Amino acid sequence: MAAAASVVVAVGAVTGVVSAVTADVDHRNTARPETGETPVQGPLPARPTASRTPSAQTSAPRPASPSPSPPPASPSSRARESRDSPASPSAARPTRQSSGPSRAAPVGDGLYRHPESQVLDWVRANRDDPRHPLIKSRIADRPAAVWFAAYDPGAVTARVRSVTSAAERAGRVPVLVPYAIPGRDCGGASQGGAPDLGSYDRWIGAFAAGLGGGEVIVVLEPDSIALSDCLSAGERRARFASLARAGRTLHAANPRAKVYFDAGHSGWHSAEKQAAALRAAGARSHSDGVFTNVSNFHHTADEAAYARRVLAALGGPPGLGAVIDTSRNGNGPPAGGQWCDPAGRALGRAPTTRTGEAKVDAYLWVKLPGESDGCKGAAGTFTPDYAYQLARGT
Repeated sequence: MAAAASVVVAVGAVTGVVSAVTADVDHRNTARPETGETPVQGPLPARPTASRTPSAQTSAPRPASPSPSPPPASPSSRARESRDSPASPSAARPTRQSSGPSRAAPVGDGLYRHPESQVLDWVRANRDDPRHPLIKSRIADRPAAVWFAAYDPGAVTARVRSVTSAAERAGRVPVLVPYAIPGRDCGGASQGGAPDLGSYDRWIGAFAAGLGGGEVIVVLEPDSIALSDCLSAGERRARFASLARAGRTLHAANPRAKVYFDAGHSGWHSAEKQAAALRAAGARSHSDGVFTNVSNFHHTADEAAYARRVLAALGGPPGLGAVIDTSRNGNGPPAGGQWCDPAGRALGRAPTTRTGEAKVDAYLWVKLPGESDGCKGAAGTFTPDYAYQLARGT
């Protein structure tokens, strides 16, 4: 089985994922959002790209100032012949009953599209480009995650609040990605983050202070659990304890927040191994479930089945669910474990909270389609040719 890490950040301010897994293949995708200021919305790129600080006045999913995006995922395990079918328009799943704090599930398809991202910058500046209509309609107009990959304790509260308050005014649910865990990407291309776990705990507290009181989805630290084999046993225990505190802090700040912990993807660890790590990180008590496939390419059906196995192995509570990154998995994983802007990939199912799948709370675009893993363009930067290929599925 090809192992693969899920995300990576571009060197600089933001993201990345390191592979430090037992396998012959590099499990990670290298392109997380780079961060110069504050990462702004966008599905995870193969690598992170620096994002601008979200404008406090923004309130609707309309284009605004430019901003970079998120990170990518890793290679896949095995290919499937059939393509994923369009997302089912079935009604949103009922609110889960959990033994943890009372938290409401996101309603309908009202996910938030932040008006600042690299693709929106390109769309606004290239209205006469023949690729414009397809990139705009199939990528730029979709809601995507907003990454926060810079360790900026003095500014992160305001940056988070600018996104959550705008989303709340618009009556929509934002997807936020805190990405500042110490030792991020195991020191690889997306290395960075807080200087130590004490600093990280304080940073997460400041991040949580900006959540407000509306519904929000938090994809907590991609690769922080699946990509922890590079740490010593003691370092891993300390990181997992910090993630548990982060989940508790986020829920305490906003009881309506839904916090998902890292489950890697179906081509990486076994469900039993991943569930054991999640259990050690407090996912049973301090999360609303797990996320998979960030910046990767595995088929949605494979990820849903894998997520259900992980949740079953985790052992409860029964209300836990999963969210899946479907931003680039329309044609499934590439052959040979390729992960860097592989050819022949396609956009996956549109972001939605109405999946029609048991235990699957949402399909999200965590990685921003078109942001390069570092082969078709500089890591973490928007590459229109790549975006156009994904939009066409070629």
